[in-house]
Amino acid sequence: MATRNILVLNCGSSSLKFALISQAHSTPLLAGQAERLGSPQAVLHWWRAANLRQRRELPGADHRAALEALLPLVEEACSGRLHGIGHRVVHGGEQFTQSCLIDARALAAIRATVPLAPLHNPQNLLGIETALALFPDLPQVAVFDTAFHQSMPEHAYRYAIPERFYREHGVRRYGFHGTSHRYVGQRAAELTGLEVGDSCWLTAHLGNGCSTCAIVDGQSRDTSMGLTPLEGLAMGTRSGDVDPNLHSHLARVLGWSLKEIDHLLNSESGLLGLSGLSNDMRSLEQARARGHRQATLAIEVFCYRLAKSLAALSCALPRLEGVIFTGGIGENSPLVRARSVAHLGLLGLAIDNTANARCVGGVSGAINAPGHPRLLVIPTNEEKQIALDTLALLDSPAPDKDSPCRPS
Repeated sequence: MATRNILVLNCGSSSLKFALISQAHSTPLLAGQAERLGSPQAVLHWWRAANLRQRRELPGADHRAALEALLPLVEEACSGRLHGIGHRVVHGGEQFTQSCLIDARALAAIRATVPLAPLHNPQNLLGIETALALFPDLPQVAVFDTAFHQSMPEHAYRYAIPERFYREHGVRRYGFHGTSHRYVGQRAAELTGLEVGDSCWLTAHLGNGCSTCAIVDGQSRDTSMGLTPLEGLAMGTRSGDVDPNLHSHLARVLGWSLKEIDHLLNSESGLLGLSGLSNDMRSLEQARARGHRQATLAIEVFCYRLAKSLAALSCALPRLEGVIFTGGIGENSPLVRARSVAHLGLLGLAIDNTANARCVGGVSGAINAPGHPRLLVIPTNEEKQIALDTLALLDSPAPDKDSPCRPS
């Protein structure tokens, strides 16, 4: 079979991330991002496999203009042989348990989930509709952050609130970062010689957004995020778990609106709020080294909350093959890994400091002390997973006529 090339798109409100994935290459043929779309400062950044970075100013460009500017670069990089497009979609609700080929029914079902992800799904839809207009003859696939977690049992995804809110409004725990958790869980099994379908892992996706997941035999059994990406761990600017009555407390004491409270918890909290400095872990580690008390506290809260989440999710596992760290922080912060594992002695976890220091900058490997359960650092590759799902769907049988979903 000839080598196939897949364009992966991740559309935000004013940005468009892309990667051109080829079956014949371990790294993208082309990758980059269009930023500040819709403004006079709109710009397209890209780099090829050789890491030669380039940029082009696109004053006033919208998403369609950015894709049109990207087209010649894609055609040149893959010699005009593009076989499909994979789209990241944040929320698939309960409708989508797997990735799916995009058609009219799938588009309608994605639109129906907008109330569950009003900040993300409209932008994802914009990217899909733009790509469909520009590439009408190419098969296109939606890959959902939430789909991997649809295997959670009901006792893990239901909130303890009246049934009607779930039945009528879909209020339940959905989870996110599913593509990343799925990818690193599969890679962990491959790297350790275990079967994906017969292995149990705890995964920690740590970036500006953070979540943990319990994976049993290749399926999500529980995760830290919930109805929205705010639930769970402390993150870059998100608070993670707080007392649900904090909303009414702030409204009563300060007279704040729901919009103001949502902004506080999503955009001014987490590492940024605790430190008063930054949401970037690298900056906070530097400040910690200088003795900055608030930066030190922010890191300690982050690591303790992470450890507590991993310990809680161990309830979903029949056994533990190991813990996986991934994402920008998980892959590059030996300090965070060491401080988090230090809280997990009851699980028998212990770190090898030399191995831990070595696993940064894309280096994967085991960082556990000899004789202790596995601790693995595995770089995530959501773009590759989206491309793999897209390729699998190109090879799959026709979908059931009554469902927008196709098995991947």
